[in-house]
Amino acid sequence: MLLVGMLDSPYVRRAAIIGTLLDVAFEHRSVSVFRHMDAFRAINPLIKAPSLVTEGGVVISESLLIIQHFEDVAGRSLRPVEPVSRERDLSLTGIGIVAADKAVAIEYERKRPEAQRYAPWQERIVTQLHTALDLLDAAARDGALTAGPELLPSDITAAIAWGFCCFVIPDFAPEERWPHLAKQAAACEALDVFKAWPIDRE
Repeated sequence: MLLVGMLDSPYVRRAAIIGTLLDVAFEHRSVSVFRHMDAFRAINPLIKAPSLVTEGGVVISESLLIIQHFEDVAGRSLRPVEPVSRERDLSLTGIGIVAADKAVAIEYERKRPEAQRYAPWQERIVTQLHTALDLLDAAARDGALTAGPELLPSDITAAIAWGFCCFVIPDFAPEERWPHLAKQAAACEALDVFKAWPIDRE
């Protein structure tokens, strides 16, 4: 299988880390949806990162579906089986995805010409990001987010979202405001599987 996309994308990075933890065999190719648009279009006409090309040559878009395919191939999931723990993991994973989504949106908004920016929208996405970080920080403080020894999807997603914020929009994510999340993410980043898939603009 071939996973396509840059590791400065939180979605590409999350799929790569979870696939690795599931012991799924895949190759990774760094292709930018901006700088290598024609090359990406040749792989996936939707020009969507991440994209996964399966062993059968089928192209799967969207990180959630790629991870689902990895789980199907592995015959297992990183999610807890116990219902209460599983629901908590799903909830926190969703919050982590929102944090990543809003960080991406903030970065895109900052790249727009000033005349095309809409202040109420900018305020809304910043508020959504900060609310998500508040919730993740509280979860890390209470021990619902950890760095293992058995990593859950929520642990991975929260750490990746925080790392992306610090990498791309650090002025919107001061560590002193969310110290518990920052500590949890730092502990995850120190793990071999995170080191194997570092944030990188390449």
